[in-house]
Amino acid sequence: MSEVVTGDAVVVEVRVAQMPSRAVAIAIDMVVQVTVLICTFLLLEAFFLVTDPALFAAVFIVLLVLVAVGYPVIFETVTKGRSLGKLALGLRVVSDDGSPERFRQALFRGLAGMLEFWVLSGATALISSLISQRGKRLGDIFAGTIVISERAPRMYGQAIMMPPPLAGWAATLELSQLPDDVAAAARQYLMRFHDLRPQIQHEMGMRIAAQVAAFVSPAAPSGVPPHAYLSAVLAERRRRDQVRLAQRNAAPPPPAYAPTGPFPPPPAYAQAGPFPPPGQPGAFQPPFQPGPGQFQAPYAPPPPPSAQPYQQPAPEPPRTTPGGFAPPQ
Repeated sequence: MSEVVTGDAVVVEVRVAQMPSRAVAIAIDMVVQVTVLICTFLLLEAFFLVTDPALFAAVFIVLLVLVAVGYPVIFETVTKGRSLGKLALGLRVVSDDGSPERFRQALFRGLAGMLEFWVLSGATALISSLISQRGKRLGDIFAGTIVISERAPRMYGQAIMMPPPLAGWAATLELSQLPDDVAAAARQYLMRFHDLRPQIQHEMGMRIAAQVAAFVSPAAPSGVPPHAYLSAVLAERRRRDQVRLAQRNAAPPPPAYAPTGPFPPPPAYAQAGPFPPPGQPGAFQPPFQPGPGQFQAPYAPPPPPSAQPYQQPAPEPPRTTPGGFAPPQ
């Protein structure tokens, strides 16, 4: 661990990258750079783009400078201090005050890195890193940077224990107003408590405890240290969350839909069979059938006049006049 003083005069502890991890990251970056150079030269030879030996040597030098210097400068500028090797190992380049790396600093590190690794085979970088307390090579000294490790040991899986003397007081706490970000800051402080110096432990603990106390009531008993107060609050908060989750999982399923009111019984339908014999209630009654002597032929309407056969009218008897004479025809 190393202390970094920010521009606001705040002391921050960072984890300086160790030599083995930095060496592996540099090796990964150099493998990538050599691969890019080989692929470029194979393309030049395949397409016969450069035939003059002098021109080929000039192109080789230009490509070597571009790959050796441009690769780390471009990557560290775009990603704020991380190349492919540093990304794989969880390392980052930052300024001495903890701020992100700038383009000017990345350019100084890239130019110095070409001299240290490509010309002197990394001898000067190794010696400088062993002498410096922060593991700085010449490029870091010229640029004012430091390589830190972002992969600190994760301790979030460990549960925060409740201090036994504060268990009764913690059961009466009102924790509904405690924000998640403040609780996360308190948890991170407790996880790193043993890695901090005693003075930083007290100062940071007082500041975070004051932030938590603004949202939690009642106040802590007198004489309780900040780390014990924060441990009691977070342990009680975790216990209540576990109880709430257990009750939710144990809750019975909602009842199925049931009718809200009495409904009339369904109507009775006629049975499909067998049927009762005739004459009993519910039996099928046939239509009227006439008995003997009661049959009458159904009424048949006369045919229309057009359908009747023509009949010549009968001759009228001759009319006579008085005297017995017939009228003239």
